[in-house]
Amino acid sequence: MSVNRRRFLRQLGTSIGAAALGNMLLPSLASGSEPFEQEFSIPPPGTSDEDFWSWVQESYTVSPNIINLNIGGVSPQPKVVQDTFEKYNRLCNEAPSYYMWNILNEGREALRADLALFAGCLPGEIAIQRNTTEAMDTIIYGLQLKAGDEVVLTKQDYPNVINAWKLREKRDGIVLKWINLELPSEDEEYLVRSYVSQFTDKTRLVNLTHIINWIGQIIPVKRIAKAAHDRGIEVAVDGAHTFALLDFKIPDLDCDYFATSLHKWMCAPFGSGLLYVKKEKISNIYALYPDAKPLGDVITKFEALGTRSFASEMAIGSSLDFHLAIGSKRKETRLRALKDYWTNQVKALPGIHIRTSFDPAYACVIGLVSVDGKKPGEVVKYLFDNYKIHTTGIDWENISGVRVTPSVYTNFRDLDKLVLALGKISG
Repeated sequence: MSVNRRRFLRQLGTSIGAAALGNMLLPSLASGSEPFEQEFSIPPPGTSDEDFWSWVQESYTVSPNIINLNIGGVSPQPKVVQDTFEKYNRLCNEAPSYYMWNILNEGREALRADLALFAGCLPGEIAIQRNTTEAMDTIIYGLQLKAGDEVVLTKQDYPNVINAWKLREKRDGIVLKWINLELPSEDEEYLVRSYVSQFTDKTRLVNLTHIINWIGQIIPVKRIAKAAHDRGIEVAVDGAHTFALLDFKIPDLDCDYFATSLHKWMCAPFGSGLLYVKKEKISNIYALYPDAKPLGDVITKFEALGTRSFASEMAIGSSLDFHLAIGSKRKETRLRALKDYWTNQVKALPGIHIRTSFDPAYACVIGLVSVDGKKPGEVVKYLFDNYKIHTTGIDWENISGVRVTPSVYTNFRDLDKLVLALGKISG
């Protein structure tokens, strides 16, 4: 927990007072100490690797009756995040307009500073959003494009993003230059060339999905971004599946705009996200929900959302603390190990095909598997009906299979059941 957020929590406790808090928050909050650090204890140095991950698993409240391997959709929150949300939610309900706008609204600045430190950028480049779609829409609808301007994107991008670009095409007459990727791919030159070959003197922006959510394909964003910038083309990155998963900083990508959902790999409350806009680009973008200065140069213009869940925003801080307690690199390494564990065991089974790369440069935790003679929906139903394994079927633009996405709380025993189930269904 950063000094900024500690200071805010102390001020919060002082301004509200112990009487107003009652039993709703931890007593330490009212006394001005640091409450949320005390809600979970980090295993001491020297703890064995599996003991450490057992601690992580015990920090969640997930159902023991379902093996959830669809974390690519949305992640459950650790108990400490749920508790933080509930405390602030109960506080808001004591006097909503007072606590939300006069007290908790101030906490966004401390949170912004923490997220910026983690993301490796300036606080003035980070806006709190509700999901990747909202953050991407802010960029898509906010860019000052005119008829004939070109945007490069792929058919494998996320549907909400594609639909937003199609609306701009219909409404404003921009031109969408489509790429149809053949995936999985371990050919970086092919991936880079697929985008760059579409660039012309009319191209204004390239839309890059950092990890293609359907299949787990990692796109070489930095190389494509450099090629774009060399031609005066801006770069927007959909990082829904990379922020708090891959160990990187946003400026590493050399992008102008970056959007992500914090309720995925950061394990923050549902409906929380982040938008990064390079500082010198802020004044060029119209806010999706405008304040008095829609072309102002202050990042907070992108947060004029009206009433929202302040409890969700405040609990983002606890999810960041929990993530840092694990460690970015250790988390990424663990998730890669989980994916490798099950894919390496089933790849030789007759009728089973892994549709995701085994090369760590091109994939991380998301894996796609297909079974000969079975539609994705049939495999999804079989896994759940017979083994209570929850996955999701994918059938989208050259990609077909069952997406399997473990989480930090997934253990190897759960994946052994997946291996057994795939062996059974393959015959």
